[in-house]
Amino acid sequence: MIKISKRLQAIKPSATLAMNAKAREMRAQGVDVISFAAGEPDFDTPANIREAGKRAIDEGLTRYTPSSGMPELKEAIAAKLERDNRLEYSADEITVSCGAKHAIYNALQAAIDPGDEVIVPAPYWVSYPDQVALAGGTTVTLPTYATTGFRITPEQLDKAIGGKTRAIILNYPSNPTGSTYSAEELKALGELLAEKGILIISDEIYEKLLFNGGTHVSIAAAHPPCRENTVVVGGVSKSYAMTGWRMGFAAGPAEIISRMSMLAGQQISGIPGFVQKACLEALGGPQEEVARMRDEFKRRRDLMIERLATIEGVRCHVPDGTFYLFPHVDEHLGKSSGGRQIETSLDLADYLLEVAHIATVAGEPFGAPGHLRLSFATSTENIEEGTARLAEALGGLA
Repeated sequence: MIKISKRLQAIKPSATLAMNAKAREMRAQGVDVISFAAGEPDFDTPANIREAGKRAIDEGLTRYTPSSGMPELKEAIAAKLERDNRLEYSADEITVSCGAKHAIYNALQAAIDPGDEVIVPAPYWVSYPDQVALAGGTTVTLPTYATTGFRITPEQLDKAIGGKTRAIILNYPSNPTGSTYSAEELKALGELLAEKGILIISDEIYEKLLFNGGTHVSIAAAHPPCRENTVVVGGVSKSYAMTGWRMGFAAGPAEIISRMSMLAGQQISGIPGFVQKACLEALGGPQEEVARMRDEFKRRRDLMIERLATIEGVRCHVPDGTFYLFPHVDEHLGKSSGGRQIETSLDLADYLLEVAHIATVAGEPFGAPGHLRLSFATSTENIEEGTARLAEALGGLA
């Protein structure tokens, strides 16, 4: 019998991927499942980006690339960061990764030693605690609530910082809550973190999916001294409907970026050249499709908020961005249907999938029991039918 390492025995499967897999399996069996679980746009990658990738294949860009990314892509990322985020980075301060998830993993591997603590505001993206654990660190959870817009305060953060605190992971706009921070709020957090010398891993993958005319601000720009202790993480997956292309990036001080690039060289060698050429077009080409997708997501958000407001016992914070809602459903816990007891939001998610054929993700893996994450990266028809099924299924609990 093969012995599995202790560090992997302690790691949990991704809850979002697991629910997506269950939904796909049921569909393959002919069940009409409506998925609110998907963490990716339902749009096709824009045509100009697809064509750039095809041309690159025809031009023979199918061989190894530098592990930190092709020079021209790093230049395009630097131009994007200066144009969109008011941040200046040189090529040796940027590394290309196999998605933003890979960049966060490598930043933690480069910075965290066993026993180090990493502060993670909750609700959090499901992979953060496991990635911290894989680096040998300990997650210190900092809870937030809908009443405060799911934001942490400097006072709350200061109390959480201890002698072993090495880093914090900030994600804004947030998966799963959709909340973000103003420039003033980020400046206040940044002042404290810069003073304490704590590494900030700033996950900004949803930066272009902000609604109501909001403008994304990076903490490294909101408080410029933070630039020296921040790794800014971004990519093309969410904004350009390129989840499967697997390109993310990190920008930060050369001392940590060089280590992350070295680690990538031992892991993946580098991402495909034709993918990088497509990403060049995404970052430097026309941006109208990004705005169109964002506007459609806002329309869907408003529709789903309107539908959920009619369901008794469901309370929902209105997100600033992303394509997720994170409603509070604890009023339906402790109920039952047909002898089936619903004690947790995990139970509720299973009930909704098996009985109502709606795929959702429970709040527990996000560090927020009593919630469900619902993605509105799906059609208007699915939102209308899915929320109708949700209302009927919740109404059947007593």
